[in-house]
Amino acid sequence: MHNDHPLVEARLERFLRDHLQPAIYRNRHPVSVSAWQVPREPVPFAEAVRHRFEPVPLGWRWGRAWSTVWFHVTAELSADWIDRAGRGGAPELVVDFGYNRSRPGFQAEGLAYRPDGTLIKSIAPLNSWLPVDITRDRYEVYIEAAANPDVAGEYTFDPTPYGLWDTAPDDPLYSLAELHLAVRDVAVWELVQDIWTLRGLMRELPDGSTRRHEILRALEHCLDLIDPDDVTGTVSAGTAALAGVLAAPATSSAHRVLATGHAHIDSAWLWPLRETVRKCARTFTNAMSLMDEHPEFVFSCSSAQQYAWMKEHHPQVFARITEKIAAGQWVPVGGMWVESDTNMPGGEAMARQFIAGKTFFLEEFGVECREAWLPDSFGYSAALPQIVAEAGERWFLTQKISWNQVNRMPHHTFWWEGIDGTRIFTHFPPVDTYISELSGAELAHAERNFSEKGRATLSLVPFGWGDGGGGPTREMIAAARRTADLEGSPRVTIGAPAEFFEQAEAEYPTAPVWRGEMYLELHRGVFTSQLRTKHGNRRNEALLREAELWATTATVRVGAPYPAEELRDAWRTVLLLQFHDILPGSSIAWVHREAEERHAAVTATLTDIIDRSLRALAGPAEHPEARRLIANATVSERGGIAPLSIQTAPAAPRADVAVTDSDDGTVLDSGVVRVVIGIDGRVRSLRGADGREAIAPGSGGAALRLHRDLPNLWDAWDLDEHYRRTVTEVAAGDDRRIETADDGSVTVITRATIGATRPQPTIIEQHATVRPGAADLELEYRIDWHESEKIVKLAFPLDVHADDVAAETQFGHVRRPTHTNTSWDAARFEACQHRFLHVAEPGWGVAIANDSTYGYDVDRTTRGDGGTTTTVRFSLLRAPRFPDPDSDQGLHILRFRVRPEATIGDAVALGQGLASPTRALVGAAETPALVSSSNEAVVIETVKLAEDGSDDVIVRLYEAHGTRADTRITVNVPHTALVLTDLLERALEGGSVDAHDGGAFLAFRPFQLRTLRIVR
Repeated sequence: MHNDHPLVEARLERFLRDHLQPAIYRNRHPVSVSAWQVPREPVPFAEAVRHRFEPVPLGWRWGRAWSTVWFHVTAELSADWIDRAGRGGAPELVVDFGYNRSRPGFQAEGLAYRPDGTLIKSIAPLNSWLPVDITRDRYEVYIEAAANPDVAGEYTFDPTPYGLWDTAPDDPLYSLAELHLAVRDVAVWELVQDIWTLRGLMRELPDGSTRRHEILRALEHCLDLIDPDDVTGTVSAGTAALAGVLAAPATSSAHRVLATGHAHIDSAWLWPLRETVRKCARTFTNAMSLMDEHPEFVFSCSSAQQYAWMKEHHPQVFARITEKIAAGQWVPVGGMWVESDTNMPGGEAMARQFIAGKTFFLEEFGVECREAWLPDSFGYSAALPQIVAEAGERWFLTQKISWNQVNRMPHHTFWWEGIDGTRIFTHFPPVDTYISELSGAELAHAERNFSEKGRATLSLVPFGWGDGGGGPTREMIAAARRTADLEGSPRVTIGAPAEFFEQAEAEYPTAPVWRGEMYLELHRGVFTSQLRTKHGNRRNEALLREAELWATTATVRVGAPYPAEELRDAWRTVLLLQFHDILPGSSIAWVHREAEERHAAVTATLTDIIDRSLRALAGPAEHPEARRLIANATVSERGGIAPLSIQTAPAAPRADVAVTDSDDGTVLDSGVVRVVIGIDGRVRSLRGADGREAIAPGSGGAALRLHRDLPNLWDAWDLDEHYRRTVTEVAAGDDRRIETADDGSVTVITRATIGATRPQPTIIEQHATVRPGAADLELEYRIDWHESEKIVKLAFPLDVHADDVAAETQFGHVRRPTHTNTSWDAARFEACQHRFLHVAEPGWGVAIANDSTYGYDVDRTTRGDGGTTTTVRFSLLRAPRFPDPDSDQGLHILRFRVRPEATIGDAVALGQGLASPTRALVGAAETPALVSSSNEAVVIETVKLAEDGSDDVIVRLYEAHGTRADTRITVNVPHTALVLTDLLERALEGGSVDAHDGGAFLAFRPFQLRTLRIVR
């Protein structure tokens, strides 16, 4: 036989387009349309309907970017139309706001209300209909339409004016294309779904497959039987022609898919936070309308923040969600406040994502999530398995690592082992998407791609349009029904993620193990983009820790009221701003300007809490015995002040830093550290008390380096390896000055200019400071940044033979190689660190702490003298043009501390000290620490009151050095018991701790995280 497959498929495509799809809707009925344009920000239904609506025609241009228009649609239904609508049809309102139907979201969206304010469902490009009640002879509906701009467009990554209301053009974006009543011919619609499923499956089957040929001939016969001039009258014959191929059951070895309804809605990205609230209301309403029609439909939804928004702004939606959860159709998943970034948040913040999220779900719905759900975050920290497990969760899901540029993850179902040895059962859906439409191509890809074939048979597929596309559709549910048991296709069952994980773990308990971080070989620029957002995050993480410490101490010691509500709100704001497109710096300008404002407000609140608490502890400054006190919130002694305590400031004798000039520049000597700052601003020499030089010979010293930063795609997200090939050293000019402070510290100030001939050059001022008796060099960079598509790095070429570097992560550190032995090593050319890097060879190292940046890279070279230079480079600032064309422009201040002859313990202390400087105050009362650890390796991360309002004290501790550690925990609080708990402060089985002499002994494995409840 001749191969006529292409001809039959071409015929099928055209017949669908020209005859079947147009026949889905019949008996069109006109409607009357009027509209009210909201002046600026959205308003609720009750306010909108009070305004005057003006008639508008089809073709009416509406909606400048980010604006809202309310449409009022009415129609008088004739008895004849009602009668025809009731015969084999479903009456609907068909809506086209003028969007691009080839894309499911990212453009105009709508939410429909009945006249009494009851929500109906959402409107989106691929879900553009509303049900019509034909028991009444008048139809009336209000539609809130959002004129959201398609910021990304075709992903050309051109600079866009649409990132802010004030910069967006005033011209309307949309033209009202279609708005009428019609009857959906259910039989025709069902046939189209049959064809869509079979066509998709057929295309994925091998050319020589008998099943492929059977489907092709059945489809061909179907077309022969349908009269294009009478589709309605002949549709049953076409349906019958496909019955046989649709009834053929799947083979016993067919891959199994558990499909769960889902809508991945970024809490902010190419739209502001306020628009996400509306996206959630629209999508959630749509999901629940599907539940009403399809009892088998299950919808999985993460992010407690999005539920909280519904409770606050859309209580009607929240009430219905509560009902659907009780009915088992709606499943909260993830247990986090938002789907956060996992690389950059600090340890306590990462823990609080689960504490806040799980507590909300438990209190509101009585539901405990067991699966961490992060399908779209940009890589996954090696500390995450322990945090997930300590939160009481068993499983983890993502698919983002399928975006890797170089290496393919070897597993789809596996055990993931974290830095402390904790393992959690993990799944990467092999469908490689979290917005599946359950197409034949996607299901076939899931089966072909599944790495565990022969060992496991089950994978998970999240289906539904995300980001404003409206979530799952009736077409997707139809596809699931047709592929439940269909020859050639995986078997599809709709269910909840927990069902999948229970079955998958039972089927494959001996799954392989992946140890350490799951690094995304893409989006490496997110460790640096939008520094103000990152600085706000780092600052407020430190202030939250300090505010909780001093507020708890004030409550316990002097009975001050504990600001639980203020702290909760501050935490929730910080957690929201750690969302995986906010903290990474990959959102539009509106999002980041708002993030900066919210961070500033949190800073003000926390500073006030700290000041109030310290004042309550110290007593009045007017007290006759008042004196200068120092509050030390860190876990290391600082200037004679014990950890976590308030003590009288020691009377330190005046000391000086020796300042001399040399051929290399200015020499600063504290008596412990000796530094040479070159005329050009380079740190040319750095020696500790042992006299060993830290700066590699022949390197020229630590310096700033400017690179071109032109990624192939994803401007704010990506840092491509080729940036390294163009570099300019940033050297200071001649206007150097030296300043001496009252405490004897000396600062060498140098100034460099980039683009001096431009109207707005970049000016970088370096302040290199050495304090009397200090063991470290302080570097401060004041950068007035006006670059475009550049990245500036601070490079430290060190005379250290380091095989790897230790980079702080949550509750510990990770070691990453300095070499590129494998493709995995080479692809990790930019990585994440928190407050410190430790670069060491056995017995000697250098610690470098920073206060706001996350990205770094490292390499190792062999010098002519045979020695090894290990160079670490901190990424300070970028200047991508999309999606925020003004990203990071303006003034920034970054601080570093560098200590030679440093241990990993020194690095931990240096990082915490830079984040939480001591505070001076005047008062009469010293305050001892509530709790202390005898072993410096065991860090007291958090001291707070219990979430249940019991006034018990909660202490979070972790082992920070990567060693086994025994410690005595001294508890200086009246107590009745000490109990080990999980992160949600629930007692662990066997968690009672033997306490004696005001404390207890605890043993820690490397990087172990523990929570201790002091029962008062």
